[in-house]
Amino acid sequence: MLGALAKKLFGSSNDRRVKGYGPRVAAINALEKEVSALSDEALQARTVEFRQQIANGTKLDDLLVPAFATVREAAKRVLGQRPYDVQLIGGMVLHEGAIAEMKTGEGKTLVGTLPTYLNALAGKGVHVVTVNDYLARRDAEWMARLYNFLGLSVGIIVHGIDDEERQRAYASDITYGTNNEFGFDYLRDNMKYEVAQMSQRGHHFAIVDEVDSILIDEARTPLIISGPLDDKSDLYVTIDKVLPGLVAGDFEVDEKQRTVSLTETGNDHIEELLREAGLLKEGDLYDAQNVTLVHHVNQALRAHSLFTRDKDYIVRGDEVVIIDEFTGRMMPGRRYSEGLHQALEAKEHVTVQPENATLASITFQNYFRLYSKLAGMTGTASTEADEFFEIYKLEVVEIPTNLPVARKDEDDEVYRTFEEKVRGVIREIKEAQKLGQPMLVGTTSIERSELVAEMLQKDGFQQIDFTAPNALEPIYAAARQGKPSNYFAVLNARFHEQEAYIVAQAGAPGVITIATNMAGRGTDIQLGGNAEMRIKHDLGDMPEGEERTRREAEIRAEVVDFKQRVIKAGGLYIVGTERHESRRIDNQLRGRAGRQGDPGRSKFFLSLQDDLMRIFGSDRMDGMLTKLGLKEDEAIVHPWINKAVEKAQGKVEARNFDVRKNILKYDDVMNSQRKVVFEQRRDFMRQASVRETIDDMRQGVAEDLVARHIPEEAYPEQWDTAALKEGVMQFLNLDLPIEEWAKEEGIADAELRERIRKLADEDYAARIERNTDEVMTYVEKQVLLQTLDTLWREHLVTLDHLRQVIGWRGYAQRDPLQEYKQEAFELYDSLTDRLREQVTGNLMRIEVRFEQPEEAAPPQDTLPAPFGDYGSGGMQFAAIEEDVAVLDRNPDDPSSWGKVGRNEPCPCGSGKKFKHCHGQYI
Repeated sequence: MLGALAKKLFGSSNDRRVKGYGPRVAAINALEKEVSALSDEALQARTVEFRQQIANGTKLDDLLVPAFATVREAAKRVLGQRPYDVQLIGGMVLHEGAIAEMKTGEGKTLVGTLPTYLNALAGKGVHVVTVNDYLARRDAEWMARLYNFLGLSVGIIVHGIDDEERQRAYASDITYGTNNEFGFDYLRDNMKYEVAQMSQRGHHFAIVDEVDSILIDEARTPLIISGPLDDKSDLYVTIDKVLPGLVAGDFEVDEKQRTVSLTETGNDHIEELLREAGLLKEGDLYDAQNVTLVHHVNQALRAHSLFTRDKDYIVRGDEVVIIDEFTGRMMPGRRYSEGLHQALEAKEHVTVQPENATLASITFQNYFRLYSKLAGMTGTASTEADEFFEIYKLEVVEIPTNLPVARKDEDDEVYRTFEEKVRGVIREIKEAQKLGQPMLVGTTSIERSELVAEMLQKDGFQQIDFTAPNALEPIYAAARQGKPSNYFAVLNARFHEQEAYIVAQAGAPGVITIATNMAGRGTDIQLGGNAEMRIKHDLGDMPEGEERTRREAEIRAEVVDFKQRVIKAGGLYIVGTERHESRRIDNQLRGRAGRQGDPGRSKFFLSLQDDLMRIFGSDRMDGMLTKLGLKEDEAIVHPWINKAVEKAQGKVEARNFDVRKNILKYDDVMNSQRKVVFEQRRDFMRQASVRETIDDMRQGVAEDLVARHIPEEAYPEQWDTAALKEGVMQFLNLDLPIEEWAKEEGIADAELRERIRKLADEDYAARIERNTDEVMTYVEKQVLLQTLDTLWREHLVTLDHLRQVIGWRGYAQRDPLQEYKQEAFELYDSLTDRLREQVTGNLMRIEVRFEQPEEAAPPQDTLPAPFGDYGSGGMQFAAIEEDVAVLDRNPDDPSSWGKVGRNEPCPCGSGKKFKHCHGQYI
């Protein structure tokens, strides 16, 4: 009570923070008259002045007021848009490295230009992160006009561009791209073999658009670069055929935890079925030799019990494509790991693609924490404020709207069954249609959106084909006559291509739009429709001239008229057909109405059969409502129900946060090792020669061998000279008379160690002389980097397996996380030992021979299978015949290169493609 009173008297902490930006907003406004009087050339020259000031030691914070004033004036001249005062506040919040929560339609894209310009002046690069390629291209092309006017360069990172284009994009002052591409480029860079081949130049400042979608929703799945393993498609198909033999009671499904497990009778039954199929040949299912079989059975069970077609994934052609549960978009190229995707492919009878092994991985949390300064903007972040602060140290600041929100949010209507709820939605649609009010109907899956569409069609409504020219003309014609139309549009992953146009016209009179999700669509719903997009769609390639000018004027006038009609009808009506697990997703849907002070209305229709209600709280409610006399097609409406639903959503959000936080704790262990390995790798690449490191490794191996086989202060007769001789041969390729040395009177372990080291150094020096210093310098770096990569990949797989089983330690009253940290540290120590041994073993055997290849040689950064594993275990490579590895190409001798592919890296080592270097046409 006292808190509420204090808030009323003094305002919330958010109100006080927003108020604190007032003086700087006033200072920017005070400069407007002076800056607007400048010529274009003088305005553009301010960028050069600012950069000079930064070079002289001026801090960015001290340039905020004049820089923001410059961007505001440039936006007026180039884009025809003047940022409002609240947009200036949003820009300041972003510059401070926080999250600006701004309602839909408040112009977040324009807000982002203010801190982007200011921080780009430092010359270290600014990354603007969006949720998909369409928005990256659109925003970059739209705002590049502004940045280019002010003398800054803009690059775009999207799927499908080559390394050269990526390097140019990252070298720009401002780089737009998707979260996936930025993360994958970081991993790719740390798999390169030359610094010149790397794309990113650091992580200075990033602004993340739809920050909640990217840093929370998509952060559940790590980014993984993988390579193919052995093809086991037959095994997946056979197990999929076996699975239907299971009956009720053979397995238990927990929808809350998203898990499925075999019961005791189920274990016996599946063993019997697997034996009949010839898959279980000896022992029972849980014997050591059948562990892989257990894994595949569990993944097949998950695919059949927990994953639903057209909700979690769709089948497109001959592939299974994942559906993003938060945006309803397809995610082509993304695959579930650990064989789950293959199990889904077998379930849907499409081609089963080979499994992949992890080559490199990182979570979005750990990627975005690389940035020195991180900021974000979205319409809905406050419900996840605790997670943003705990994981990313990002504060959420709610920015007031430019005009007061006029949308009316009504209480939820709760029905007993799903069918009753949909009938209630259709009744609501018909009522709105009579008024000519546009409606946005939100669903949580493709399956549900198509079910609503099907029921609408049964009621006489027709679906709009947006691929047809003038697709909305029947609706416009009805609106002109003041009659209700009976058309609707569907927006989901199946109609991704028409997304922007469908969203843009969702505010036209009488338009009904069914959408799976409205997060990150990047296009505002304008009342009356979007004139620009309608002109582009309806007039298409109509040539410039009198007729086109006339038609454009007609469309613009009609959109203005339509807007007034929609306002009179009550604005955009948002109908939610189900509550999402996250309040934030519901708020994103609601926020589509009431932009820039427009009127609007929102209501959610629920049923006790909805997932949220069914799993989290409707066990006894159905019986209670029946006893209270709730009849068919009747709904209950009460604020208490809203509170109960929000409470259930809060529980789910808290549980999901705990899951993500727990996963992150484990990934942080791997991340600390990843940082060390990647930094060490970059250090090796930057060095002209790694000879010093190689020498240290060789001497370290000699010392380890002696220490391992000659105990400290032990007598010579206690020395294991046979094992030492074998180890020296294995790792140093030296056949030494160690047994004879051990018989010498007065010899000590230190002297023995020194002899081995000296002979190893002499042998290696002779090897350098034979093969030339220049060639061995190149070979040393390649061997070191490739061996490190191989061992790191094995290490990732081992850690992944450890993580899957470490939870069982809890039954022994031990903390699984602490156990994981300890074992991961020991595995890392083992990795460094094996790196020393394998690199030394490889280089003490290698001989280089130059010869003209008969066929095209492999790319320069892949040496042809020269490096065996001379350590204790690990991945085996092709053995080296007669201790010789062949390097086909001499970087300094083009005659040794043979046929080089046009797109291969140039063998000279420049880092450029061959076609742009020595293969360039003259």
